[in-house]
Amino acid sequence: MSSHSARLQHALRDLRERWDVTKDYWADQVAQEYEKNHIAPVDSLVKRTMVGMDKLSESLAKIRKAMEEN
Repeated sequence: MSSHSARLQHALRDLRERWDVTKDYWADQVAQEYEKNHIAPVDSLVKRTMVGMDKLSESLAKIRKAMEEN
């Protein structure tokens, strides 16, 4: 699960870097609305997803440990 989380973090970082470059060339009202409606929600969604992935990973580890003990 951690490799998927790392890939997701990398993809978000890549998106952010590319968006920052894009803003150097596209800086009108439409760009601001695009960022607000499309880029910003991705940031928060990815962060929440990663928290969920961490919790799921912890739960799976507990389940594996419990199964090994039995």
